[in-house]
Amino acid sequence: MKQNDDAAGDSRRLFICSGGFLTRPRLRRILQLAGWSPRIGLPGPGDHVGIWGDSPTAWRGKALATRRGARLVRVEDAFLRSVLPGRARGAVARRGPIGLLVDPVGLHFDAEAPSLIETLVHAPGTQAQLQRARQGIARLIAADLSKYNAHLPQVAPPAAGYVLVIDQTRGDASLRGAGRADFLAMLETARDENPGLPLVVRSHPETARGLRPGHFSPADLRRDEVFCDGAVSPWALLAGAARVYAFSSQLGYEAMLAGHRPRIFGRPFYAGWGLTDDQHPIPRRSPASIEQLFAASHLLAPTWYDPCRDRLTDFEGALEQIEAEARAWRQDNAGHRAHGIRLWKRPFMARFFGSGRGVRFVAKPGPGVTMAWASRADQVPGALRVEDGFLRSRGLGAALVPPLSLVADDLGIYYDPGRESRFERLMAEPLPPGGRDRALRLARLLVEAGITKYNLSGGPPDLPPGRRILVPGQVEDDASIRLGAGAERTNLALLERTRAENPDAVLVYKPHPDVEAGLRPGLVAPADLERLADVVARNAAADALMGRVDEVWTMTSTLGFEALLRGLPVTTLGAPFYAGWGLTRDLGPVPARRQVRADLALLVHAALIAYPRYFDPVSHLPCPPEVAVERLRDPGFGAGGPALRLLSKAQGLLAGHAWLWRR
Repeated sequence: MKQNDDAAGDSRRLFICSGGFLTRPRLRRILQLAGWSPRIGLPGPGDHVGIWGDSPTAWRGKALATRRGARLVRVEDAFLRSVLPGRARGAVARRGPIGLLVDPVGLHFDAEAPSLIETLVHAPGTQAQLQRARQGIARLIAADLSKYNAHLPQVAPPAAGYVLVIDQTRGDASLRGAGRADFLAMLETARDENPGLPLVVRSHPETARGLRPGHFSPADLRRDEVFCDGAVSPWALLAGAARVYAFSSQLGYEAMLAGHRPRIFGRPFYAGWGLTDDQHPIPRRSPASIEQLFAASHLLAPTWYDPCRDRLTDFEGALEQIEAEARAWRQDNAGHRAHGIRLWKRPFMARFFGSGRGVRFVAKPGPGVTMAWASRADQVPGALRVEDGFLRSRGLGAALVPPLSLVADDLGIYYDPGRESRFERLMAEPLPPGGRDRALRLARLLVEAGITKYNLSGGPPDLPPGRRILVPGQVEDDASIRLGAGAERTNLALLERTRAENPDAVLVYKPHPDVEAGLRPGLVAPADLERLADVVARNAAADALMGRVDEVWTMTSTLGFEALLRGLPVTTLGAPFYAGWGLTRDLGPVPARRQVRADLALLVHAALIAYPRYFDPVSHLPCPPEVAVERLRDPGFGAGGPALRLLSKAQGLLAGHAWLWRR
């Protein structure tokens, strides 16, 4: 991971002639973290002049550098940039790039002279670096990520077998003066070289949004040819292509990553390496592998930024951040009409699902409602069911602490075994490239940090010797009990069954925190506790307890999942989301459709990476789970603000009138 050189005091002065360097906060911040100090004024011989690529204002910087004897540094967006183009409107577009190419050598799309990328293609590399490049390509495709990512999975490409011709915006600096006539000539070549094959012209994302004109229009095509300007995934489009024709578009490079050998009419950075059919060869470049080229373009040359942690990162960190942002935008872009959301939840729900046109809260279910809290979703067929995720907060939901993670399930909901959920679909899918390592790394991080769903403090009591079984109590009117419990549906019944089957074990009963706080039902009478439990671990942190016991018995508690992360045997009496996959001893009514025999990596990836969404309360951005873990590890991380704490105390005083706030 790249470090913040600026903090070491060796920042280099970067004199700029374009206001964008000063007015775009993220651009300036990335440069600062990379060790540059952007400023205006007159540079000296040891200074640098920064210009944006080959923009219309770049001539001023070139002239200034020549006149003052300074060195020129060219700055451009990296090849994984953002969800929306920078010229688009709205808060999502204003976030800025996730990475930059800061090039002191040349300009990557100017083949007349070498650039930083070109110098790195044949730099000494290791097998580990080439393997990282192979996995990076696979991860990029599996995550459906490109430079811009406002494409939608439900928008299908044309029927496979077409010739793909890629348009670009007029005046793009990478075209080096090529214009409409050159693009029309490319189109004619594609027709001539592929008689009988259907043809698809792909419009640039900025052209499709009306931001910049392209070179083609539907009028340029024949009757049986397709003009594609919809929100189609570039990888889906490439998967259906028989041949690819491009000038200098990044999509031409991605065609190579997808296994194509494209026909190239310009002189982009990815031509001339023996991987393309070039109309204009670049003799000085010698053959290279696609892994070498990707390592240079995505792993080595860019400066990647982590906006949640406000620090530099690597390609994998940038990919995970953009993946979280793109996933949020794809679900939120059309906006939501939400039903059944309690008043105290609405502000954070509006932020959480605000990556598109916003959230409108409605009092009554009806047509047009797209989202509902899971307990109210049966009133709204087809709506996303929203519920807390499994890494929730530092504090209780019943105490009005906002969550860091939520799930929005379009099929069912994870705690209801009576119907298929999106979680179950994810469990039936193979892990994506890099998914196993990432899931196991995340599990280790959680265990080492002692993180559970609510992360309450409190040490464990002294436990007597013997085989210790932890029995977590639950909220007895919780939906997971109503929908997923077996014969045992109360905490008393859970204790009685566990004691009956383990007469000689040490039973450690942990009351649910909401029940202990007097906020939810589920108390077990003192006489029954004395009869059935050897230890009652009141106000004890779940992680500390799990470190002292040998196994866990539960109805449907999330603590059973947390025990699996820690390698503890788990017996379930109900059908929680983690039961039925071969990882638990199941005594409850697990659905027969759960046929997959999973390992811990698949369960962790589905439950903590693929199924929930995360929202960082510090940066106010969608974020990967690793950022949520970092927030939960921070002892100074806030619980929810003074207003919610005051409301929570009032709720505690009125615990007998829960209907006032649980409507």
